[in-house]
Amino acid sequence: LSRANNDMNNLLAGTGIGTVFVDYALRILRFTPAATQIINLIPGDIGRSVGHIMSNLLGYDTLVADIQGVLKTLIPKEVNVQTKPLEPLAGAKAGESKFYTLRILPYRTLDNVIEGAVITFVEITEIVRAREASRVADELLRLAVVLRDAHDAILVQDLSGRITAWNPGAVRIYGWSEAEALGMNTSVRIPVELREKAIARVHQLSQAKILEPCVTHRIAKDGSILEISLTSTALVDHSGQMYAIATTERVHEAPIK
Repeated sequence: LSRANNDMNNLLAGTGIGTVFVDYALRILRFTPAATQIINLIPGDIGRSVGHIMSNLLGYDTLVADIQGVLKTLIPKEVNVQTKPLEPLAGAKAGESKFYTLRILPYRTLDNVIEGAVITFVEITEIVRAREASRVADELLRLAVVLRDAHDAILVQDLSGRITAWNPGAVRIYGWSEAEALGMNTSVRIPVELREKAIARVHQLSQAKILEPCVTHRIAKDGSILEISLTSTALVDHSGQMYAIATTERVHEAPIK
């Protein structure tokens, strides 16, 4: 019995799968080390109700109800969950979350008697991130096609004014090739008397994601001044901070010599 118990403990610990066993009254019977990263468990919690234990799960607070549902219907429950952002400890990046597939199954004895439930957490963080990366790549590809085929000039500049994206529409309207425009400061395209107003508009944009279109003027490569309709959009990172500006520019009238 001791050998079998040791084998079971090593097997459960070696899988790396967070597992918690509870009885019919939802009291904790056993758990694996991996489960402590998801639910705040210590050896002294054995015998306590799982409902009294704090979890690190984000937006998931129906664990007790789900276990009770499985015990009542004997139908397994499966849901994808996410942990709260981790503190910058144990090599983890600040703000990093992990993703798991949570499964709840009835605990059956060899005599087919239901004596509780088994809760498992299988990590799927890499799968989720791969799916997200694929989704972002697909969106970027679609965006690239839109930018390429757009009739308007669409460009991106960082907060210092350096141009980082310049579509074929911008080449057609302004005359600079993509290679010439990338790295160029956008102030070169703004008449001197309008530069202060353009800076003020950037400040306005920091207070809102999109500004209403306005009519202004821009300088083309040949020195002509174009009257254009300008729409500015703030590009923000995951924390909501603006890091760049995207503009859509459409010619209003013929060039002013």
